[in-house]
Amino acid sequence: MIFRPITAAELTLFNRLPYVLNHELADDLADGRRHPEWLWVALDDDRLVARVAWWGRDRIPTLLDILDLASPADIGTATELVTRAAAAVVPAGSPEYVRFAPPDWRTAPADVESRMAVLAATGASFTLERLRLEWRPGTPVPPPDDRLTFAPAGADLIALLTRILDGTLDAHSRDDLASMSAHEVATQQYEDEFARYDTPRDWWRVGHRADGEPVGLVIAARNAYNPVIAYLGVLPEHRGHGYANGILAEGTRVLAEADAPRIRASTDVGNEPMARAFAKAGYVNFERTVTMTWD
Repeated sequence: MIFRPITAAELTLFNRLPYVLNHELADDLADGRRHPEWLWVALDDDRLVARVAWWGRDRIPTLLDILDLASPADIGTATELVTRAAAAVVPAGSPEYVRFAPPDWRTAPADVESRMAVLAATGASFTLERLRLEWRPGTPVPPPDDRLTFAPAGADLIALLTRILDGTLDAHSRDDLASMSAHEVATQQYEDEFARYDTPRDWWRVGHRADGEPVGLVIAARNAYNPVIAYLGVLPEHRGHGYANGILAEGTRVLAEADAPRIRASTDVGNEPMARAFAKAGYVNFERTVTMTWD
């Protein structure tokens, strides 16, 4: 058995095992979100037995997002592949693993669970499941909330993000708050994610009541792959009044008017209020993500 990274000319070899991300890999390599030395394979002669890959920015691998094996019988080989590849790609320790799965994957879990078994053998454990959501053209844009007016987010964006973190149901944010202040978490989220979007900043909208009081905000953008609702939050003192519906409607309207071919979003399975808001706005749950992390 041979364990090694691919060369720049071997993407076809790497893509012999099917996965929903395969069609993105060429662009990722061209744009620097992946590098051949981050894509490893286990080969038995010319048979691809298993593969693993990381994604990242600025030549830093930040996410293990591809792990496939030809058969559940190859769990041992896949485990050795991950162990060897991780030692070379992320010697200081692996970032989290995220796997896209069908919405009903738990009713036929073998495909996902074989991969989870590989990572469990390397010390990872299940931490989170999220809904992947999509609004499609032809779906009515949700109606506006007459209680709200909207304006582009301004200099108070980080202050608003900080306040929204109070009582958040988002698991990643809750984990971050265990070791950082709310202001630090909001600043990091802005700098690491939102500030990287090159779509118009006036797509970032703050909803206000008639008295001028802000109630929440939505960040509509386009990432490297899709138009997205990158963030949606309601200030804690205004939760429970249905404002999320109107704020999401505004973000959806902004992207729909920009001729978005689709709009993607995600939320934790446990964040039921947010999941209800997306469902009410016509977003469909087309996939889930399963996340595992190493201590």
